[in-house]
Amino acid sequence: MTTRRKFLAAGAAAVPGALAAPAVLAQSPIKWRLQTYAGPALGVEVIDTCIKQFNEIAQGQMEIELFYADQLVPTGELFRAMQKGTIDAVQSDDDSMASPTEVTVFGGYFPLGLRYSLDVPALFNHWGLDEIWKEEYAKVGVRHISAGSWDPCNFATQKPITTLKDLEGLRIFTFPTAGRFLSRFGVVPVTLPWEDAEVALQTGELDGIAWSGITEDYTSGWANVTKYFLTNNISGAWIGHFFANMDRWNELPDHLKTLMEVCFNSSHYHRQHWYWNGEASLRVNETKLESTTIPDAEWAQVEDEAQKFWDEIAAESPLKKKIVDIFKSYNETMVKAGKPYRY
Repeated sequence: MTTRRKFLAAGAAAVPGALAAPAVLAQSPIKWRLQTYAGPALGVEVIDTCIKQFNEIAQGQMEIELFYADQLVPTGELFRAMQKGTIDAVQSDDDSMASPTEVTVFGGYFPLGLRYSLDVPALFNHWGLDEIWKEEYAKVGVRHISAGSWDPCNFATQKPITTLKDLEGLRIFTFPTAGRFLSRFGVVPVTLPWEDAEVALQTGELDGIAWSGITEDYTSGWANVTKYFLTNNISGAWIGHFFANMDRWNELPDHLKTLMEVCFNSSHYHRQHWYWNGEASLRVNETKLESTTIPDAEWAQVEDEAQKFWDEIAAESPLKKKIVDIFKSYNETMVKAGKPYRY
């Protein structure tokens, strides 16, 4: 006797490829380990959702296990760990993870290179930076998946800053290239694990941070242990990326590569509006941090010094000169375009 179940099973078996799906599902999922630069509180906004979405849409074919700042390796060792295959993928800027590439100095906060968060995707998608990054990382066995923008770089400090002289002698937690630039104004850059910054601010080991905008000051708890927020920033956005070990990337089927790119781009988009809204609403609606400002005429000294810094970087290699020239040309175009691109 032929039952309905037997009839359907026989019909499915007769269709070419009908048995392929169960065979795929029977395989063990591809498993990756990804470590982000961010701690758990910040990770909720900058990466958690896109990883959950990827794992859900992958339907058991692949799973990315997420680790937060310093959980597997210190942030400064992220690149080497990924290159060796100790971890499979990374979310970070080039600068923080000590990338040994020609482009590292431009990751994170390249001084006064960006005014707004949209400058980052514009530069990477329309001015050639994406191609440069992919070429440079391919040389060292790493896949550059995509770049995106984060928040600006402002000071949150224990004492008010209203003049450049107030920066002298301040011990500031910041990024390597930003610290290299800020040392010109007497800042003492301090490097320590991300999770230790809050305690260091409480104990007086740090006088402040230049690691984020006001959104992360509140999200990461730094607004609880600082008093003042300087509205002048040394960069309008942080340049961060998703990277993967090249061998592991090449092993993936194309549809999973595409899925990963789409989910990571979704993360980039989320940060665009989360930071844009946060930087404004927290200044207006929250009271933990008192805002201060260095007058434009005096801040112009910082902008002039940034141009000298750019020229010094450009003199280090032909590729760095090429990238600096792109930054210069891009910013000149924005200035000529006028409002709202540049004021």
